[in-house]
Amino acid sequence: MLVPGISSDIVSDIATNVIREPLIRYTAAVAEYFGIPLENDVDSGPLWNPVKRVWESGYVKLPVTPHGKLLLIPKSLVRRKMDYDLKEYYRDYMIEHLRHVEESANSELVHLLRDGRRRVYVTELEEKYGTGKHAVVRLSREYPDVLDRYRADKKRRTSPPLSNDEIAPWVGAPEPDWDALLADVTRTRRGKDAADDYHRAVERMLTALFYPHLTGPEIEFPIHDGRKRIDIRYTNAATSGFFDWLGSRYPAPYVFVECKNYTGDPANPELDQLAGRFSPRRGRFGLLVCRTFKDKARFVDRCKDTARDDRGFIIALDDADLVALVADYRARGALAYDVLQARFDELIN
Repeated sequence: MLVPGISSDIVSDIATNVIREPLIRYTAAVAEYFGIPLENDVDSGPLWNPVKRVWESGYVKLPVTPHGKLLLIPKSLVRRKMDYDLKEYYRDYMIEHLRHVEESANSELVHLLRDGRRRVYVTELEEKYGTGKHAVVRLSREYPDVLDRYRADKKRRTSPPLSNDEIAPWVGAPEPDWDALLADVTRTRRGKDAADDYHRAVERMLTALFYPHLTGPEIEFPIHDGRKRIDIRYTNAATSGFFDWLGSRYPAPYVFVECKNYTGDPANPELDQLAGRFSPRRGRFGLLVCRTFKDKARFVDRCKDTARDDRGFIIALDDADLVALVADYRARGALAYDVLQARFDELIN
């Protein structure tokens, strides 16, 4: 922000270089999921080794296009502008500080209004102290506490990921097709033979619904050295709403989803399976997604028993619930999470 010649483009390039190795792993995982072909022995480019604190390079698998190798980036990391903004810092922090300096000194820049109030005009402050990066650097050296306060405020206010609606026009991509996503779930044939299709359809639906609060979906995530697997694991990246509220009160760094494409009701074994994936470090909240319930109240009681026994918190969602969540998203332009909050309240009350 204060270095001449440095702007968002250069900072973006630096950040990409530093995290290139995890981005390569991410790209390979996404390519595998979507069936994007990978080429062997592609030059990785510079890779930062944080243990040895040196730059390395190697040959990796990456998608290659006519324009060169392709590196994918999770959209939850993308921002349209940097958090640290020179104009914001100068206008909202430095100028306000300079105003107080002039008022305290009762300088010639302080104007007395008819109603008795004193005012210092921004234009006159800019004329006296200057504008632009060089002037801001000089002022920051003279008043370092202002820069410290700006940095502290930025640490407390992390910018949220861009929403689907914000990203779509920016990259020229369509918004989620809710009719198609919902149809893929509700029209999947019930039974074990279509379990994988149902699993994938649920992941696509929930990923669209819960973004940007839940990010980084991982299918068949292994735990216990691969002896157990979780159908879907999301990273809880919420800074507002239900999942933010949940994470601030209960262990929920990740949210787990189990998908049951049954013709009948899930029962205690399915609940115990999901609860067995919980831990204080992984999180203790999950969703059990299934097709329908003949006796939903009974299953909710089982979820309450699991919560009372301190084995974690599980919310069940069937096809009808997913239809309601999509309708809520469409009506408000975002998910209000009323359904999840009400279901969670049932578990703890």
